[in-house]
Formats: sequence, C-alpha cells, structure tokens
Amino acid sequence: MIHRVLTLFALFVLLWVGVQAEVPHQKGYCAIRGQCGKKSVFGSELPCPDPSPASAPSTDLRASLVRICGDEWAEGNVCCDADQLEALEGNLKRVKPILSSCPACLKNFEEFFCQLTCSGDQSAFLNVTGTQAAVTTGKDIVTQMSYYVTDAHANAFFDSCKSVKFSATNGYVMDFIGGGAKTARAFLAFLGEEKPLLGSPIQIDFPTDEESVGSGMTPVEGGMRSCGDEDVRYRCACVDCPTACPTLEDVPRPGSGCHVGVLPCFSLAMILLYALGLLGFLSGWGVVAHKKRKGRPTRRARMLTDDAASVTSTRSGEDGDEDGLLVEEEVMRRYPLQDKLYALFYDLGLHCATYPATTIGAALLVLGVMCLGWLRFGVETDPVRLWVSPSSPAAREKTFFDESFGPFFRAEQVFLSNVSGEGSPVLSYETLEWWFGVEERVRDVVVEIDIDGDSVQVGWGDVCYNPTGTGCVVQSLTGYFQDDIEMVDPDYWLDDLEACASQPVSCLPPYGQPLKPEVLLGRIPENEGGEVDTSRIGEAEAVIVTWVVRNSLDAEKIRKAEAWEAGLQRVLRQVEGEAEERGLRISWNTEISLGQELNKSTNTDAGIVVVSYVIMFFYVSLALGGSWRFSRRIVVESKFGLGIVGIMIVLLSVAASIGLFSAMGVKVTLIIAEVIPFLVLAIGVDNIFLLVHEFERINASLSSLSVEERAARTLGRVGPSILLSATAEVVAFGLGGLVGMPAVRNFAIYAAGAVVIDAVLQCTAFVSALVLDQRRVDAGRVDCFPILRVGGRSGKRREGMLDRAIRKWYAPNLLRKPVKVVVVAVFVGLFFAALGLFPKLELGLDQRIALPRDSYMVDYFNDMYAYMQQGPPVYFVTKDLNATTLEGQRALCGRFSTCDEFSLANVLEQERKREEVSFVAEPAASWVDDFLHWLNPSNDMCCRVQSSGKQCGPDDSEDECKVCFADREPSWNITMTGFPEGQEFLEYLGRWIESPTVESCPLAGQAAYSDALVVDYENVMTPATHFRTSHTPLRSQRDFIDAYAAARRVAKEITDKTGTEVFPYSVFYIYFDQYATIVNLAIKLVGSALIAILAVTSVILGSFPTALVVMCVVGMIVVDVVGVMALWGVSLNAVSLVNLVICVGIGVEFCSHVARGFMVPNQGLGKHLKTGSERNERVWNSLVSVGGSVFSGITLTKFIGVAVLAFTRSKIFEVYYFRMWLALVILAAAHGLIFLPVLLSLFGGKGYALEGEEVVEEAWRNDARHRYNQALLADGDDSD
Repeated sequence: MIHRVLTLFALFVLLWVGVQAEVPHQKGYCAIRGQCGKKSVFGSELPCPDPSPASAPSTDLRASLVRICGDEWAEGNVCCDADQLEALEGNLKRVKPILSSCPACLKNFEEFFCQLTCSGDQSAFLNVTGTQAAVTTGKDIVTQMSYYVTDAHANAFFDSCKSVKFSATNGYVMDFIGGGAKTARAFLAFLGEEKPLLGSPIQIDFPTDEESVGSGMTPVEGGMRSCGDEDVRYRCACVDCPTACPTLEDVPRPGSGCHVGVLPCFSLAMILLYALGLLGFLSGWGVVAHKKRKGRPTRRARMLTDDAASVTSTRSGEDGDEDGLLVEEEVMRRYPLQDKLYALFYDLGLHCATYPATTIGAALLVLGVMCLGWLRFGVETDPVRLWVSPSSPAAREKTFFDESFGPFFRAEQVFLSNVSGEGSPVLSYETLEWWFGVEERVRDVVVEIDIDGDSVQVGWGDVCYNPTGTGCVVQSLTGYFQDDIEMVDPDYWLDDLEACASQPVSCLPPYGQPLKPEVLLGRIPENEGGEVDTSRIGEAEAVIVTWVVRNSLDAEKIRKAEAWEAGLQRVLRQVEGEAEERGLRISWNTEISLGQELNKSTNTDAGIVVVSYVIMFFYVSLALGGSWRFSRRIVVESKFGLGIVGIMIVLLSVAASIGLFSAMGVKVTLIIAEVIPFLVLAIGVDNIFLLVHEFERINASLSSLSVEERAARTLGRVGPSILLSATAEVVAFGLGGLVGMPAVRNFAIYAAGAVVIDAVLQCTAFVSALVLDQRRVDAGRVDCFPILRVGGRSGKRREGMLDRAIRKWYAPNLLRKPVKVVVVAVFVGLFFAALGLFPKLELGLDQRIALPRDSYMVDYFNDMYAYMQQGPPVYFVTKDLNATTLEGQRALCGRFSTCDEFSLANVLEQERKREEVSFVAEPAASWVDDFLHWLNPSNDMCCRVQSSGKQCGPDDSEDECKVCFADREPSWNITMTGFPEGQEFLEYLGRWIESPTVESCPLAGQAAYSDALVVDYENVMTPATHFRTSHTPLRSQRDFIDAYAAARRVAKEITDKTGTEVFPYSVFYIYFDQYATIVNLAIKLVGSALIAILAVTSVILGSFPTALVVMCVVGMIVVDVVGVMALWGVSLNAVSLVNLVICVGIGVEFCSHVARGFMVPNQGLGKHLKTGSERNERVWNSLVSVGGSVFSGITLTKFIGVAVLAFTRSKIFEVYYFRMWLALVILAAAHGLIFLPVLLSLFGGKGYALEGEEVVEEAWRNDARHRYNQALLADGDDSD
C-alpha cells in the first residue's frame, strides 16, 4: 500500500498542466499545467511545462477545488484543471485512511500538494529543471523540478505528522509517507525522490533556505496547522501529538533508591547502627565490670572469709549469679507442665519398651494404611499450578483472558547466528537460499497421532495461527519475499531486504501483516536516535524465525499441537548439523521444550540425591555406635542395625505423609520429593542421636535398672525435647500451609505431616527398637546378624573424643567472659552485615539455572537475551466497559479531539514516552480508534455497503457500493459528535471485524483485531476488549519483574482515571506474579513462624526469656542465610522461599535441644561443673548433655549429605540446594552451638528439675564446695 500512497504524491506532479521553457518566477504565473504524456511505456502521465498566467476556474472547477482543498480556495486564480483535480482527489483519498486520525497533519498534507498542483502563484516557488519528449505523444514533459519551501514551513509540516501513529501496525504514518524520516528535509526528500514503480514518477527537489538565496524564487511559508491547534477541527489526539497530551505523575526509575556513593542507604545505616551498638555494648560492659571490681573483694577473699552459710545462700536473683551456686532452691524448682510431660513420656516409653513387638506391629499397620494414599499419588509439574495461587490476580486474569480471547499463542522460535560469535554478520544469499529450504521442510512436517482409536495426520496447516485465512503466521525474513526463493535476486537481495525493512507494508507476507525488522533480525545496528538503522540490515548478527501455533483450551487440539511440535524438534535437530557445516549455529525452542528439559533435569539430579542419602544413612548408622574399646564384642556393641531402623523410620514417615495427603488430594511437587527427605532426616536423625546417647548414659549410671525402666527414663527425659522441636516446627510449617502459593503450601503441609509422624514413630517404634537392640547386646548377639553369638563381657563404654572435647575444653572456654564478648560482637556483626546485604538480594529464577548444564535451551535463552530487540507483547484488558456508548468510547480512545484527557489510549501513549519506567515500547493497537476511523466517509474504500445492506468487499466496484456515513447527519467528525452508539455501534463493529485488511483499507479489523473483542449483542455490551502493545527488550529477571510491576502500575492508573477495571496481561506475567508479593510473603512466613516458636517454646519450657533467646537466634540464622544468598548469587524465589522456611525448622532443631538442656539440667553431670555462674553451669551441662548429639547428629549428617550435592550437574541444585543448605548447616550449627549458649548464659531463664528424678542434695552441696576449691586455684580470677 505504501508504494501507492507514495505514487500518488508523485502523481500530484502529474496532475498539472503544461510547462514553459522560460518561467518568469513571479506571482500570478504557472510553472506546469496539464498532462503531456509518459516517460516510458509503463510509466505514469507527466505534466507539461507551462509558464502562462494563472486563470480563474470555472464554477464547477471552483466547487471541486473547495471540496478537495478547503474553503481557503474559494477565490483566486489557479493553475490546474478538472483532470488534475480528479487525479489529486483520487490520490489524496488514498492517504486519508492513514492520516485522518490527525486532522492537522492531513490538512497540511492536502494543502502542501494543493499548493503544488493549483496555486495561482506556482511560478514563484516551483522551478522546472528538467524536461524531455514524451515517448507516447512526443510533447515536452517535466522530468525534474524544484519546489521551494522555507525551512520553517517544512518543519511545521513534518512536526504535524512525525508523531502520528498507524494503529494496525503499531507503527508511525511517517513510515508510510516519509520512509521513516527523522527530519523535515529527509521527509521532503523521500516524497520527491523519483521511484517510477514505488513513488514519484519524476524527481522533485526541495532546496533549503540557504540554497534559495539568490535563486530569485519565493519559497512557500506559513499556513501550516499545528497538531495542538486551538481549533478543535484540526487538533490532533494525544497519541499523535505530544503537545496535546496530559501530564502524568512522576514515577521513580526502578533501582533508583537511596544511595551514598555505591552503597545503599540501608546498608550504610546497618553499618553505623552496628558500630554504635558495639561501642555502647563494650563501654557498658566495661563500666559494669569496673564497678563490680571496686565494689567487692576478690572471689579468693570472699571464699576465705565467708562462713558455711554463704555456701548455701543464693543470689540467683542477681543478674549473672556471680557467686555461681546451683543451690537447692534453684535445683529443686518445679514446672508442672514439664513434670506432666516427663510422666507422660515415661509411661509411653515404659509401654513401648514392655511390648516392643506390639508397638512396632501397630506402627507398621498404621503406616501401611496411610500409605494406601499412594494409590491417588500425583505429581504437579505445571509451573502455573506450582507457583501461582489460583486466587491471585495474575491467575484470575489469565483465566479471564484465556476464556475471553483464547489462550496466548504457542511459539516455536529459532535463532540463526554465526559460529564466530559476537560482531559477525549472519546474512548472505547462500544462507537465505538454504533457510528458504529449511522453512519449506518445516511446512512439510506431518505427524500421526491416535485420536479415539483413529490415526490422524497433523500438518502445519492444521495447527498454525491463520487469522485472515490467507496464510499461516510465520515471522521470518522469507515473508518479505512471499516465502518464495524465486523472488530473491542473487545480486540485489540485500537492497530488496533493506527496502522491505524500511517499508514493511510494501513487502507484506501471505497473512497480510507487516513484519518489523527488529522482530526478524538480532543486533541490527542502531542510529543516533537509538532506533534500528534499516540501511545496515546486512550487518545483523542473527536471524530470528517464529512459527506461531494456535493455542486452545481443548485437550485434543493441544495434543495435535504438541505432536506437531515434536515433529518440528526432529527437523531442527537435523538443521543443527547442517548449520554447523555452513559455519552457522542455531538455537531453538518449541512450546514443549521447557517442560521436557526440566523433567530431564530432575532425572539427572535423581542419582546424586540418592548417593547423598546413602552416604548420610551409612554415616548415621556408623556414628550411633559411639566409642568402644576394641574387642571382639565390637560386633555386638555396634549400633549399625539400630541406625538403619532410625533411617527407615524417617523414610516411612515421609512415605506416610505423602500417602496421607495424596489421599486428601494434595499433589506432590518436585520440591517436596527433593527437599522433605533432607529436612526430615536432619530433624529425625538428631532425635535418634539424642535418644541413643541418653540411653547409653543411663545404661552406664543406672545399669541395675531393667532395660524397660532405662528406656522409659530415656524417653521421659528426651521426649519433651522432641515434643518441643517437633511442635515448633509443625506450627511453623503449618503457617506456611496457609499461604496461597501452591508449591510452598503443599511443601509446608507435607513437611508438617512428616515431622509429626516421624516424632511419633521415634517416641514409640524407635524406643521399642532401642529395647530390642539392648536385649540383643545383653544376649551377646551380633549386630545385623542376631543369629550369631559372641561370648565375653560387655565392654565399658568410653567417653568419645567429641564429648570429651566439649566437656573439658569447648564448654568451659566458651563461657569465659572475654570469649562471650567476642562471640556476641561477631555474631551480632554477622547479623547486621547480613541485613546490610538485603538490598543486594535479587528476585527471580533464571530459566537457565533450572535447566541441565548441557541443555540445548541454555543456548536459546542466551541468544534470546542477546539478540531480541523487541520485548514480549502486552495487552491492557478492559472488563465490563460498555464501548457502545459515547462515554465508553471517550474513556478508551486517543485519536479524537474530545477523547478523555486520561483515556486508556492517552495514558498508554504517555507511558510509552517514558519507557525507562513503564517498559512500554510501542504505540498501543487501539481497536476503538481504528474502528471509528474506518467509519470515516473520507476513507471511501473502507466502510461500504451495497443497496441490500451487505458489506462490500475490497474488489466490489464503486458503482455497486455506498460509503457508510456519507450522508449521515450529524456527519462523522473528529469531535465524535456523529459517531454510532448502541445497536448501531455493534452492527458496524461486526462489519469491521469481518472486513479483510487490504492495501486500499489498512484500517479494517479482521487481521489485527479479530480476537481483540468480546461482543455481547443481546445486552448491547463489550464485556472485554484488549489494547495490544509490547514491552521494551527484557534481558534479565530484574527486567521481567520490573516490567510486570510497571504494567500493574499503569493498569491501576488507567483504572483510577477511567473508573473501569483494566488489567495487564502478557504470557510471562503468570510466572512473575509471585515476585509482587514474595518479599512480604517471606517476611510474614518467617515472622509468624518465629512468633509461633516463641509461644510454643515459652509454654513447653516455662520460660519466656529463654524462649525469646531461642526465637532471636533462629531469626538471626534466617537473616544470615539471606545475607549469604545475596553474596553467593542466590535469588529470592519460590524455591529459595521454601528453603527459608526450612531454615526456621532446622534452626529450631539446633536450638531447642540445647535450650531445654539449659532449662532442665542433667543432674547426673553435676560432678563435672567448673564454671562460676548458675547460668553458666546449666549451659555447660546442656552442651555436655546434648551438644555432641546435635553436632554429630544433625551437623555432620547434613554437612556430609549437602557436600555430595556439589557434584550435581543441575545448576538449580547447585545454587538453590547446595549453596543454601551449606550456608544453613554452617550458620545454624554456629548459632546453635556457639551463640545460643552464650546468650543463654547471659539472658536465659531460671532452670528447674523434674519430678521423679532422684536428687541427692548432699552430693550437690559437696559438688558446690568442690567448685569453690577449684576457684581458689584461679589465683583471684574473678571471671566467669
């Protein structure tokens, strides 16, 4: 169509009368008039030189002139005749469909060529510079002329048109009428360039002001209308005229938060806060210590002067308990709940120990019943159902879009580039010729599938998107040549390609929609304005080809599409080899590729996960045996079999949880399958170690009791600790089950269930197994092979190296005052450092990380980020806005002078102009504007009807058809007063949607808008419509997240301004919706879990201060892990959010046992205490009692298992599991075994003893005296 539009502006030169050899160049004279023949047989009629005076037109000619050129031509002499006016009118009619949206531009365009054709002062500004004899008539014809206009006149003309949009192509009319010109002179040069077939049939030059000096010519100036004209008849809409646009509120650029240099203000605040806090802490500590030293004698002096009563006195109410006596009142303090829990677990342990077979059998029976739920086992792999809550806005909007307009297309895409890499052009004739053949093979792909027992063949035509019925949508360079290699000239292919790229409407593909060069080629050089330089198309570094496949909600249609895509994959794998032979490289993706590769990644990880589990199993089984003197009884004393039982309990608890919740319809996710066994193993193994080690201690100290009694005492002491950790974890995970994100919710549900089942089994079945194992040992039977016996006495269990190190070195040194100061300073420093790193934490999950390292799709995503010069499409969807009313039309439109100031189209246009914050790159395709302009009677080839009322087609003759709205009163006008409403609106809307988009009427709606509206004819409504635009190129996860957030902001702004609901939709939004709330969700999840831990720990331990310490330490663990994430390149997303929830559970496991050991000291260890304060003694007692179990049970077990993950081939396992879990294990162990004991020694609550445990008071008093005597050896040391 462009070439016709431009031909007419060359024809305006042909419409005029003859010419004269000597032109006087003064007003009142003509330069050309009439038509004297053709330059070639196939050329157009050219004007004659004619220097005669201008003459008065006839009445009919004057009426035609006024009708065509306006009221300004109602008087004066002219230099044109009826034939010229007829030709001028015909050519201007071709332009009106393009320019009618901006009356000022259209008026200026008409005036510019009316002046050239008919001005009575033609000779003053028009100079004939070339003539020749016509080949058809032999008369002189004009072949070249100069049209003198001032620079101001040219700029006014250009400025009125440069911003006018052409909605059907999301482009500019300047691409049609000016070849994409960026300056006024380039615009005029394009109009005047001789192009016999595509443009002007003669050469028209436009001299500049400087060139006009001394020429004797009088350049045309003035009279041009501004696009923001005060006259509403000529004022253009906002989308076409920046000066007519509303002003939007300023929006900060993404990532433009407060910084001091390169350092975020928040990070600087954390640094300063820590520095001030540390200074205050050290100063306060020093002052207090100095006052205490001055206020009382040394410990040696006090001990030498105090009487015996002082030994039994208590100063437990004083902070720090400097006299350090675990006196009778403190030791004998009771907490009724703990007494009841001790009694409850004691009775449970005694029952399970007495009836081990019954207990184990009952447990297996219950587990078996729960595992029946595996019959309903299902794995959820759909990313939408995994990461998006069904109630989230994005999910609801996707459903609405799919049901209203159909699901977004399925895209099959290929990038073709040079193997030599960046900077290497890819295009050549040989490459084009080969690629035409490749696309032919793709079109020939046919596959067979079985549908209801019948074999059905599926080809490209069966699955492609074909909106017009004239051709399938393939976005490829081949479309410029109608998919026919014969149309490609081996010598001039690049010139043709550049011409098509500069004027895509001149090279329409079979389906009739223009192809933008930035969609077809990658890394095209840009001009100074940052736009694609079409003259350098040959330097493009990649060819981009996209096959568009229909999507559907129909399962059978999806099966057909997926089958064809599988056939396409086979062809593309062959093409990979062919490309390599040519020195080229292709990367590609089909709609089914991502799911296939993600499943491949999961299968790749399975082996390494199994190896990790096996290594952990063996470690646990071996480590449970403890340290024994070597003898032949070692095979009896071994606990390998008991370890296997413990591991089996962990696995059975996971299996039972899956069975239970599968029966309830909760689907398993890959995260559950990969993570929960690790989580439950970490939690469960620690409990196993605690039970076994406590049982061994009781065996050593109370060997005279029966095995059943010893087991009961073991569970009575350890059971409440297991209950504490399990309850806190279940409550924390249970809160996670309340969130909307299915992956997190399902994980939390399964994890909570597995923890409960595991805790119950450990307190029942494992206790029974523990008793059976002890009976085996007492009977001298070999571990794992009980049919074999070994004689001899049981060896005495010796203290392990780890336990000895904790008792003799680690615990006493940790509790020294200088060490405490350093520990507090370091761990609080880590906490503030982690907080300071929060601004560095990125959001998102790069698709490349989720894929196997060797996946072909890694190259595809790399090329997508590198080469794409246009972002994904985005739709702004209206809901329940009635566009059949004038009010609704004004709320939507943007190309009429009375559209609402903040209408949808106007707001989108303004947002497009600040793409750095809106990420909107193109003018929106506005159906309402194009439809209403389609009704414009000036576009007389658009809306036409036959006398019968039937819509005319583009090939129907003018005699048979009548132009719509031609005789309407009030008439169609730019102020919208003559527009249809109600049923009439819908009647014409239906005609418009069915009208094919053709060269003579590019505003027709079939190709561009056939799926853009939902029409309710019964209720006279438009329940849903969409306005299409596109994002700027998105090259990172941050870009995608910011683009989604910006679209949300824009939609809300439109909703607020128009009063109707508008939402944005793009195919990727559903995956990035989580990031709109994930930070708040993480804070709520972790925060609520910490509050739950505080509540549960306070109740079970009976001490708010101790519970508060535990909560703070767990919170610090999570914060530190987030800091490591920021440093180690681990983004926050649903996967890492699940891991943060795990951090809470693991943190509780590390802290709860130590905290309970602190609150309920093991009185059997009293004879080893050497510390000075009462809190220190209980901390020491706790570390000696459970520290070894925590370290060897959970720390080493998890560390060994996580270390194996370093060898995974999957990037997602390496980043989100290995890195996060390694950081978690190290940080949780450090906080639980170093920082927590120090805090408990400073701020922990008062301890208590359990009812039912024998307390030998005299032994405790003697032990107190022993500690004093040890203090005498300290030479007056007053430290803790």
